[in-house]
Amino acid sequence: MQMATVRGMAGAARRAWISASICLIAVGLLATAGAQAQMSGMGGMSAPAGEAMQSPPAKASIMLDGKSIAIAYGAPSVRGRKIMGGLVPYGEVWRTGANSATALTTATDLMIGTLHVPAGKYTLYTLPSDGTWKLIVSKQTGQWGTEYHQAQDLGRIDMQKETMVSPQEVMTIGFENTSGAKTQLHIKWEKTDVWVPVVAK
Repeated sequence: MQMATVRGMAGAARRAWISASICLIAVGLLATAGAQAQMSGMGGMSAPAGEAMQSPPAKASIMLDGKSIAIAYGAPSVRGRKIMGGLVPYGEVWRTGANSATALTTATDLMIGTLHVPAGKYTLYTLPSDGTWKLIVSKQTGQWGTEYHQAQDLGRIDMQKETMVSPQEVMTIGFENTSGAKTQLHIKWEKTDVWVPVVAK
């Protein structure tokens, strides 16, 4: 009788141990899933391994005539690679950054080059070239950076292009030469500086 009681206690201990182990494993899986969700980009798609860490989120913002304009993007680095005509191929639409699509939010109507852009949210892409680049303003928003549909284009604008004297390791998007309601939107990386005039309407 005593042996049966001991066996029963041992069985109960084993069952308790197994239950505790299952709970710990479940907690670990939930924590891992939460971390992966935090690292994932818009649209429910995860960044390729390491990309999110190597291309941190960045933001360019400005006030024109009292209204805010902001661009959110992922900022990749050269890391010893050939960028223009290499990692960024000519003649193909480029996400113009890394990770989630590069997002433009404007509280006022804009003229970007010759394109009228009503107040709202948009995605920015570029079409790089050895000659004239084009800035693409897309009406689609919230997607992963490599998802592009030409049918969603609001329009395309020719960009000015300059060669920088010193190479730039981290890609940047920024506003320069601002005066009143006018500014310039610059995209810089490696030794390339492409830009378009922007005017608040």
